[in-house]
Amino acid sequence: MSAERVLVDTSIWVDYFRGGDADLAGKMDALIMSGRIGIPAVVLAEMIQGAGTEAEIKVIVDLRDAFAVLRETKETWLEAGKLSQHLRKKGKSVHLTDCYIAIIARENDCAIFTRDAHFRDLREILDFELL
Repeated sequence: MSAERVLVDTSIWVDYFRGGDADLAGKMDALIMSGRIGIPAVVLAEMIQGAGTEAEIKVIVDLRDAFAVLRETKETWLEAGKLSQHLRKKGKSVHLTDCYIAIIARENDCAIFTRDAHFRDLREILDFELL
């Protein structure tokens, strides 16, 4: 499977902006240059929530204009809720926002670039590429 776009999760953006990881910086720079990044509005909101300054918020808002904002359908949140409920029945607790990210990635033919291990649990149920 080779997804057309890559949804970059909040965990990657945070580490990228903090710097210090040359390998991650190289991968992100290559993705940025490729024009393949897609970003859901909820990832922008998560980053703004954790921002420390107005300057950081401006950089985050600028991402909205720099990359394709992934569109949700009227089913996206409902499917995320179903996925979360399914995982809870299996004894796994994954935040609803991450279930949403997995669903919107699938709907938009995106791989997910993340450092969050629980996306492996989501991948057991959904078919998406994990970077």
